[in-house]
Amino acid sequence: MSRRTLLRRAVGTSLGLWVLEVTAGMIAFTWPNLSRGLGGVLRIGTFDEVKARNGELPIDEGFPAYEAAAHAFIVLVDPAQQRFVPGADASGDGAAVNVRALYQRCPHLGCRPNPCIEDFWLHCPCHQSRYDRLGIKVAGERYGPAPHGMDRFAVSVDTDGVLSVDTSKITLGPLPVALGQPGVIPPRVVDGCI
Repeated sequence: MSRRTLLRRAVGTSLGLWVLEVTAGMIAFTWPNLSRGLGGVLRIGTFDEVKARNGELPIDEGFPAYEAAAHAFIVLVDPAQQRFVPGADASGDGAAVNVRALYQRCPHLGCRPNPCIEDFWLHCPCHQSRYDRLGIKVAGERYGPAPHGMDRFAVSVDTDGVLSVDTSKITLGPLPVALGQPGVIPPRVVDGCI
């Protein structure tokens, strides 16, 4: 085998592997949408069903409930109401239906924030971005580098109180708000779950 033949085969093999890598990456990137994991309307259930699936967690007090099928945290906007209000909210704010569905990814680098039972906030384990229980990013270096609050899904509640989340409609979270300003729910304890 000549050097020229060896070089051609090496270059051809390298290009073939590169094309294979790019194709595999594109398939992996689009797989959630192809398998209906994201991008559709998912039935979550009634408030009592969400509460039952989350065991002993204080969901009725406004603690975020994780719903794996929707890749979202489900949170009561006003815990005093103890229910989902029938209606629809395409913006993801959830005030009209008393429920907000927060996308499970931190807007900084995509890690999944963990709800903290001590302070009812969401804490990102990767770079320590912190959000109140409604997904509002708290401003300041102390509260992590995320550029905005957690993204939200459109939600609807039917007349029987059944919540559905539309994972094809994502609204970007709001800009950070300083602790103590209107719009941020203060933590129950200072520096919980750190």
